[in-house]
Amino acid sequence: MDDGAIIDLYFARSEQAISATAEKYGAYCHTISYNILHSREDADECVNDTYMKAWHAIPPTRPRRFSAYLAKLVRNVALHTYEKTRAKKRGGSQVPLVLEELEHCLSASLIEDSEVVDLLNGFLEQLPQETRQIFMARYFQFQSIKEIANARQLSDSKVKMVLMRTRNELRGHLIAEGVVR
Repeated sequence: MDDGAIIDLYFARSEQAISATAEKYGAYCHTISYNILHSREDADECVNDTYMKAWHAIPPTRPRRFSAYLAKLVRNVALHTYEKTRAKKRGGSQVPLVLEELEHCLSASLIEDSEVVDLLNGFLEQLPQETRQIFMARYFQFQSIKEIANARQLSDSKVKMVLMRTRNELRGHLIAEGVVR
């Protein structure tokens, strides 16, 4: 089923919308959630919460890219869950590593600023496709270096180098725009 038809099911308030979403995007959402939480049970719960958030948001929202909309929802739910449980859960998670890597580019207060989000989106749009995909896999989907390298048939060191250069370019871009000193 295509995304437009799934969204139409949400607008019709058909419960089939949830099952169609789960069938098409369940594994995708679970992967994002699991990369953050490293717990299958917590990831499953986050995915279910994501479906409920989509149910309550659509309508009136009509996402242009349903997959990106779901990815953002599941990521936010998983990060919220991670924050609530991080004192209890140790090891495995990529969240501390990813946040540490981005620390020199973005402060937490900047991430919520819509102007900075627009600058970041503009920066990402000008990147070559492979670089953008590597950056998003690491910093949006919280994939490990090894997972990114394996998926793209690259060496770990190549992925690390692409990420380092892209972070440095991002920092330069934000400095040039007067957002970061």
